[in-house]
Amino acid sequence: MAKERKRCAWARTDDPVMREYHDREWGVPQHSDRRHFEFLILEGAQAGLSWSTILHRRAGYSNAFAGFDPVRVARFSPRRVESLMRDSGIIRNRRKIESAVTNAKAFLKVAREFGSFDAYCWRFVGGRPRQNRWGAGRPVPATTAESDAFSHDLKSRGFRFVGSTIVYAHMQAVGMVNDHLPSCFRYSEIGRRAGREIAPHPRSRPVGGPVAAARDRRAA
Repeated sequence: MAKERKRCAWARTDDPVMREYHDREWGVPQHSDRRHFEFLILEGAQAGLSWSTILHRRAGYSNAFAGFDPVRVARFSPRRVESLMRDSGIIRNRRKIESAVTNAKAFLKVAREFGSFDAYCWRFVGGRPRQNRWGAGRPVPATTAESDAFSHDLKSRGFRFVGSTIVYAHMQAVGMVNDHLPSCFRYSEIGRRAGREIAPHPRSRPVGGPVAAARDRRAA
C-alpha cells in the first residue's frame, strides 16, 4: 500500500477538489493578471464562508465572470448584476457581486499604472516569495504586516472586500508566501520552484513605507 503523503491540516480531507487544489495550485508563484483577478474574486466571495464552498463553485464563477477577464467584468451593467443574482452557480450576494465589478475597474487602473497588476502586488514582498516556517508553536497567521499594507493600499485605490485577512489568503494562493507546513510534501516542492524566481520584476520593489507604517500601528 502506498504511503499517504503528508499534507497541510486543511487539506487532510476526503474532498478530492480540496486535495487537488492543495497539491497542485496553492502557494505556486503566479504572474498572470487574470489569475490574480480570479483569486481576488474568489477570495472576496469566500468572506464568511468556507474555501471549500467557493472552490466547488469555481467553474460557476468563471462562467459568471467572463472567464475572470477584468476588462469584460469592468463593463458589466446593472442589468448583468441583476442576472447574476439569479445565477445558482455562484454565491448570490449583491455586495460581493457588485464589488467584483468595482474591483475590475480598480484592477485595470492599477495595471495601467504599474504595467501589470502582478508587478504591483509583488512589490509587497520585495518581488520574491516569502518562505515561511510555521508550526511547532508558530501557527499560520491570518494577517501580516505585509497583508495589512497591501490591504490598505488596495482600499485606497477603490477596491472592496479586500480586508487584510482576505488579502493574506490571496498572497498564500498566488505564492507570494509559502505557507505550506514544513511537514507537508509541498513545502519543499514550492520552495524549490520559488527559488527559481530569479529576480524581482523590473518595477517590483519593496514597499517599506506602508509595511513599516503597518508595524508602527500594531506597536502603538
